[in-house]
Amino acid sequence: MDAFPKEQWLDTKIGAVLLRPGRETDATVYRELRLEALRNHPEAFSTDLAASEAYPMEYWTGRLLSLNAERTLVFAVHDESLIGMCAAFRGDSPKTRHSANLVSVYLKPEWRGMRIADGMIRLCMDWAHTQGITIVKLAVTASNAAAIRCYARCGFSAYGTEPQALCVDGVMKDDVLMARLL
Repeated sequence: MDAFPKEQWLDTKIGAVLLRPGRETDATVYRELRLEALRNHPEAFSTDLAASEAYPMEYWTGRLLSLNAERTLVFAVHDESLIGMCAAFRGDSPKTRHSANLVSVYLKPEWRGMRIADGMIRLCMDWAHTQGITIVKLAVTASNAAAIRCYARCGFSAYGTEPQALCVDGVMKDDVLMARLL
């Protein structure tokens, strides 16, 4: 089974966007995009910005080198610049290997509203399907209506709420839990 999603081109009103798997050579720009996501939307990610800034470059390279049948990372690229990302990883227990989690979905603001995130999610779902995964789950901040609409368009349905999933600057944030059967 192929561990990586296939490349795919999308035409947008701003220009063509390539959706492709992450590569070891993306480490520096991957770090920049991830830190931008954490800086601009701390309520959307459980990862801490300060901790991520402190990781050595080997950490970022290692994340890209570990892409395989257990996890995938899709980038959206325009003119050789990373503009978005989306990742998925499968359960690590024999009892949860049938499931995966969709995480780290981010798209630069100027590229939103063009269904690029839908394409990245679709490639992650294709990867999950080829790995024999039967269900993909995610958690999204309850106040992020645009992301919830995107996930619903991609076939995800809400199945619950995790109260106080994150505490961001002293403010509690609930998560909507969503899943999609494959």
